[in-house]
Amino acid sequence: MGRVTARRRVLRVREGNASYRPDTLAAEEPMEIRVGGRPLAVTMRTPGDDFDLAAGFLVSEGVLHRAGDVAGIRYCAGATADGGNTYNVVDVVLAPGVAAPDPSLERNFSTTSSCGLCGKAGLDSVRTTAAWSVAEDPLRIGTDVLAALPDRLRAAQRVFDSTGGLHAAGLFTADGELLCLREDVGRHNAVDKVVGHALRSGLLPLRGSVLMVSGRASFELVQKAVMAGIPLLAAVSAPSSLAADLAADSGLTLVGFLRGTSMNVYAGDERVHHAAEAGRHSGGGS
Repeated sequence: MGRVTARRRVLRVREGNASYRPDTLAAEEPMEIRVGGRPLAVTMRTPGDDFDLAAGFLVSEGVLHRAGDVAGIRYCAGATADGGNTYNVVDVVLAPGVAAPDPSLERNFSTTSSCGLCGKAGLDSVRTTAAWSVAEDPLRIGTDVLAALPDRLRAAQRVFDSTGGLHAAGLFTADGELLCLREDVGRHNAVDKVVGHALRSGLLPLRGSVLMVSGRASFELVQKAVMAGIPLLAAVSAPSSLAADLAADSGLTLVGFLRGTSMNVYAGDERVHHAAEAGRHSGGGS
């Protein structure tokens, strides 16, 4: 299988002094996802948890909803000219009766590690119909619990410590207990790996849970949370306007700029203790 990290000789300059030394980098390799032997997408990812990545990707696309939808996942042998296995091609076999992906979902070119939507036929196809509604989820969470999540996420990042070059996604309970953490060069891949792990463990929908990401909250990450039945997405950085719109439309709570005890709640503030109260006390103005 591919390596999570790679070593390179670099020229290091510090305060005018230069020296050569080895450095550790986060690995990045392409992975092709096939469904029933048919190529569907190629994404640039950090090797590891590849089956979770493929499964989570298909949850986001509305193909998979439960563990029983998958008959098997395997690496494809013969991926090279000499018949070798690169461990960069994963084939998902659907269970009988599970509909194959719509041909419109097929990418026209490779996605990058920073964008999982490249090659989509159009924005309308991104707004996939979710199997579960998060709007009625009874999750309630305190600002003190939310404030602790970034440090807990960071403390659990093992590969980041050696490379400084990976995003992380963590699934937490409403009490702040870490259930699952995945790292990847792509923020969307890290989320797919978390969701795929949940699918394969029979945990979908992820009611009452919190998804914490190390970067910004994009439209795509909100969509992935909704598709997995996660009622709250928190990010250390900013959301996009489209992400906030989708969160509000879907009934998802969206928290951004979560740093220390400071945070902005962009949608669904009724789930956050004190946030809704502050809005009422100030007359609900923005």
